[in-house]
Amino acid sequence: MSTESRAELTLRGLILGVLITVVFTAANVYFGLKAGLTFATSIPAAVISMAALRAFRSATIQENNVVQTVASAAGTLSSIIFVLPGMVMIGWWTGFPYWVSFCICMFGGILGVMYSIPLRRALVTQSDLPYPEGVACAEVLKVGSAEHGAGVEESRAGLSALLWGSVISGTFSLITATRIFASDVARTFRVGERGVTGYDFLLSFALFGVGHLVGLWVGVAMLVGAIIAWVWGVPHYSALSATDATLALSALEGLAHDTWSHKVRFVGAGTIGVAAVWTLAKLVKPVVAGLRSAMIASRARAAGNAALLPRTEQDIPIGVVGIASLLCVLPVGVLLAQFAMKSGLGEHVVWLVISGVLYIAIMSFLVSAVCGYMAGLIGSSNSPLSGIGILAVIGFALILVFGLRANTSPDIGKALVAYALFVTAVVFTAAAIANNNLQDLKTGQLVDATPWKQQVALVVGVVAGAAIIPPILDLLNRAYGFAGAPGPHHDHPLPAPQAGLISALAQGVIQNNVDWSLIQVGGLIGVVVIAADALLRRLKPGAHLSPLAVGLGIYLPTQSTLMVVVGAVAGWMYDRHAERRAKPEATKQLGVLLASGMIVGEGLIGVLVAALVAFSGKDFPLALVGDSFAGGPAVWLGGAVFALVIYLLYRRVGRALVG
Repeated sequence: MSTESRAELTLRGLILGVLITVVFTAANVYFGLKAGLTFATSIPAAVISMAALRAFRSATIQENNVVQTVASAAGTLSSIIFVLPGMVMIGWWTGFPYWVSFCICMFGGILGVMYSIPLRRALVTQSDLPYPEGVACAEVLKVGSAEHGAGVEESRAGLSALLWGSVISGTFSLITATRIFASDVARTFRVGERGVTGYDFLLSFALFGVGHLVGLWVGVAMLVGAIIAWVWGVPHYSALSATDATLALSALEGLAHDTWSHKVRFVGAGTIGVAAVWTLAKLVKPVVAGLRSAMIASRARAAGNAALLPRTEQDIPIGVVGIASLLCVLPVGVLLAQFAMKSGLGEHVVWLVISGVLYIAIMSFLVSAVCGYMAGLIGSSNSPLSGIGILAVIGFALILVFGLRANTSPDIGKALVAYALFVTAVVFTAAAIANNNLQDLKTGQLVDATPWKQQVALVVGVVAGAAIIPPILDLLNRAYGFAGAPGPHHDHPLPAPQAGLISALAQGVIQNNVDWSLIQVGGLIGVVVIAADALLRRLKPGAHLSPLAVGLGIYLPTQSTLMVVVGAVAGWMYDRHAERRAKPEATKQLGVLLASGMIVGEGLIGVLVAALVAFSGKDFPLALVGDSFAGGPAVWLGGAVFALVIYLLYRRVGRALVG
């Protein structure tokens, strides 16, 4: 094939990538807020791209790679939901101002792309890092680019699995909106004389799909966390509260929720914090080694003739990278100055802007290096991004406390918390993008792509994602609200776990208003889990107990965790069954695509229903039945149909490549 005339960075590819980005971003934002987890979009995007571009004779594997590169920004930029909703949760914003939110996502995201470009040669081309998701995506692209035979069969089966998962999960979600099927199976009950606990199984195909994707051991870890929270934490702390032992059932539900929200969540925060620091500490040595090799590679390149580099080694020139980075940091400085002036921090504006800009410029580079290495080592999806957010917000909050050294009023303290979250959001966006784009560049290396064209595609994806995220966040906030946020009461607010944790930590450092004893208990649990994980890895190779996942299991409500656990176990059973098939790896990949489709379908319907809720002012605008049916027959009907459909879907994709 001629390297000069092949299709790669094309207008149709960019348009298709942007369209997929918009769809997947909507789904990812919804489920990130609901479950505290986002899903990788590269492989589903590659499958859709191959199906869409198959009609064009000039379509190439490199063009499909550019499409998935653009769309991968969906799974990545959506991670801003781990920080930005904190502005609403602390009561600073009532919604998401479009242009401010857009600029945070865009400038931070482009900075992440620019900062990771100098690391590509050391961490991708001259490295033996495994890049699990990048390699998997390259394999899917290679299979789909086959002209005939098995490649076409597997590509069609993959698209079919993705579509079936999307359509079925979206349809089920729509029926639950009518209340003919119950959305969840929940119970609250007494434990002892004063204690209370409960469970809430959300009948969600998307959470089930998330479970399949995260795997058995992450699911087990989340179950351990849920048991710690609801078998020990909620009964223990509710029994300590001075409540009447003869509370009605409805009051019991409120007591259980309040105990979890005001006590147990902070125990989970302590566990997540310790787990994040431990995970990052384990990576210090390999990250330093990676940076050292990056500098050696840079010097070696400078000593040679860059013009003679082969096409597959051509990055965006370092001069352009420097200018683009500067053009990202300077507007952020203007935004910080405006924010400080409008929030009553005018007398400190110079110090605040200088410290904020320097923190963003330096910390963004450090986290880009760390996240890029972690993505190569353990995969983008398993990388402890929330740990980066925790460390970033604590770091800047401490800078504010020690830098100002003033007795601040409650209003000024709240403004400083908001300012810390603003700065952290920009750093976090850079971290999230860097966590992803080296994975994409690894895919590109394996399919003979041109690095600078992929880097341009990543910037396009960042801008597209930044454009769609603020209105979706605003819509979901109006429809459901966030747990713990001031304002109108919502029956089922979105947990937004990481945003709640990061904003609580910022408040705790700056205003000193967090019950640190709860966080200390969680930290102790984290230490025990880390020890248990080390022991389990030694006793049973391949097994592990992720401390971060245990922390999430404590921190999230059971409606967000239990179905993930079910999906993880079901996915493990499906994979074991697939190993007995003629094409085990391809059959396993169909399960991944089916699970991805489940998330996309329900996510999109969830956003549409949220729009109806927001604009109608009703909790159930599509309801066709009353409370008596919804609370009785709908539970059994929904549960039975859910289980049957899961079985039939797995059976279908498990046999798709037979014969």
